[in-house]
Amino acid sequence: MRYTIPIFICFLIIPLLLILPSSVLIAQDKCGTMELLSKRFVDQPSLKLMFDQREIRLKQIISDRIRSGKSLKSTEDVTIPVVFHVVLTRQSQALVTDAQIMTQLERINKDYAGADENLSIIPAHFKSLFGKTGIQFCLAQRAPDDAPATGIVRYTTTRSSFDYTTNLVKHAESGGADAWDTDKYLNIWICDLSGGTLGYATFPDDGVKDEQGVAIDLACLPGGSATNYNEGKTLTHELGHYFNLYHIWGDDNGSCSGTDQVDDTPNQANSTTTCRTGIVTDNCTPNSPGIMYQNYMDYTSDGCLAMFTKMQVARMEEAFNTYRSLLSFSNGCTPVDVKSKDASLKSILQPDQRLCTNTFTPSVTLVNKGSETLTSVIIHAVIDNGTVVNFTWTGSLATYAETTVTLPTLTTVEGNHVLSIYTSNPNGAADEDTANDALALDFIYYEPINPPVTESFEGLFPPQGWDIVNEDGGATWEKTTAAAKTGTASVRIGNFDNEAVGQRDYLRLPTVNIAGTDSAFVSFQVAAATYTNTSAQSNVWDTLQVMISTDCGQTYTSVYKKWGSTLITRSAATRVAFTPAASEWRREEINISNFIGQGEVLVAFLNTNGNENNVFLDDINLRTVTVNPNLKEAGFLVSPNPTSGLFSVQFYPHPANLKSVTIYNASGQKIAEELTNGNVATNVYDFDLTHYASGLYIVKAEFSDRVLTKKIIKN
Repeated sequence: MRYTIPIFICFLIIPLLLILPSSVLIAQDKCGTMELLSKRFVDQPSLKLMFDQREIRLKQIISDRIRSGKSLKSTEDVTIPVVFHVVLTRQSQALVTDAQIMTQLERINKDYAGADENLSIIPAHFKSLFGKTGIQFCLAQRAPDDAPATGIVRYTTTRSSFDYTTNLVKHAESGGADAWDTDKYLNIWICDLSGGTLGYATFPDDGVKDEQGVAIDLACLPGGSATNYNEGKTLTHELGHYFNLYHIWGDDNGSCSGTDQVDDTPNQANSTTTCRTGIVTDNCTPNSPGIMYQNYMDYTSDGCLAMFTKMQVARMEEAFNTYRSLLSFSNGCTPVDVKSKDASLKSILQPDQRLCTNTFTPSVTLVNKGSETLTSVIIHAVIDNGTVVNFTWTGSLATYAETTVTLPTLTTVEGNHVLSIYTSNPNGAADEDTANDALALDFIYYEPINPPVTESFEGLFPPQGWDIVNEDGGATWEKTTAAAKTGTASVRIGNFDNEAVGQRDYLRLPTVNIAGTDSAFVSFQVAAATYTNTSAQSNVWDTLQVMISTDCGQTYTSVYKKWGSTLITRSAATRVAFTPAASEWRREEINISNFIGQGEVLVAFLNTNGNENNVFLDDINLRTVTVNPNLKEAGFLVSPNPTSGLFSVQFYPHPANLKSVTIYNASGQKIAEELTNGNVATNVYDFDLTHYASGLYIVKAEFSDRVLTKKIIKN
């Protein structure tokens, strides 16, 4: 979440990581975290602004904590489930043993509990600053699907090494391994990092959610081949970054102007590259007691690292409480109690949440979570409170194996519905764990309607026949009375508070039949702002699209796409949640006539989150135009004819080369004229003969290449 601060405070913030020279990465390029963060700041300028603002907020929280007298160690320890993804070639897998990983886990538990074996190396002048965290780690005992796990998963890759700037190790499609749910597990990737880098980590909310965690080189594991860095403390260091600690020397290349944002660590010119002893001073701290080269956030050899400070502990624990607290609710450390008979439903694969026909064939993923091989189970399906349809599945499903099961076809009626599917009688007996037997799916079915569709969101939301696709389950489209173009309500999507960049949310209209019309249009009012100045280069912007589907939402075509400067209705960067003023709305209209031949269309508004600012919609209108058949045939129509006075001259199609429309009486006298002056803005021209005599009149339409005439009778 962004925090609002007075603008003048921003100028007091010490610029963090604006320059990270290559000389920072010394001692085997031990850590790539800060260079990676700097690269992300360049790619996403708004991320730098967010980090600066949250730094002020975090410091305030820590200050309040100290002022209240609260201990700088959590009152209760928190244990975080860890999964080690070992991503190595087939030949290299033997270089990392389970025993090494267990020793590595023991190492970080000791370091974060303040129980290092080498505490005696902490000099007397720093002992009062020594801090112990309440953070501990366990090997995950269950996988995200609740299958038993060991917390160590091995993947064979064809890549000989991984570059930390690409994060390829964190994605299976690029030869790495996909993260387990980063809200429930601390993901640690062990691999061969290129360029001598020993590790890198993600700061809280510094990028893609499924890349959160730490990657370390296999050489820095306990007993590894990295001389002086093979006691497991590289992971201790990288986890410090994961919990929001910076390098102790501030990454300023010796200028003494940088900061690690911690008050009780001495200023330090640069990283320490060897194992030092005694009091060491430098140009940033020239006097005793000197620099704190024993700190885990330095590059000192593993054997001479032994401490975090109390303020580092406070910073880590407050960062955990603010940004990573979901880890404390994970059941990943709890072993799975495997029952003998336990049939489970993993997911409902069909139907989708919107149906375009009243019949559908449900399908589900069935999982055997019991220790017995599953050979039969009854699967029940029911719509709302209707008749239950029973289906007996038979087969052979080993423990934790899964299969897709297609159920009998069901029929529904128009409306919003709930499909419930559940299992019973695995292998002919009672299920020993009924908590995972049932799933439910909300879906809608409405017959296609005829246009127009007009919606200003003054009533029920979503309106009848509308739906929202929110696959990630996060922030999405909502009704609001905070602003409106007309009436008192509109719809809003809160990109301002949504840090999950890239999330896509659809607001979908009812399916509309536009067949047989001559043209079709979608119009709407939009209001939007950005958090970042729109002149910023290479930024990730909020993006609004209008999508058209002709296959019930299976595929879409984009007919409107705007972001950044093209989307906004407020030009200034807005550092608070945007709420539009009455003048900050813009009407948009899109011609969708190309889809008329495809009959039934589904129109959707798609927001792709860039964590910029809020987007509002109002007065959505889908309308069609049907041309008078006589006009369509003739191309030039005068109506009504006869007339009592008022009449219109209409053209079809648009009269691009029209020069003038002139009315003459029977004597040839000109009585009215419309000149286009080269700007043909309309295809309809209105005239009034009310004050003229009854009789015959001539309508003359002059084009640049032809002249058309028609007669009209005035009664």
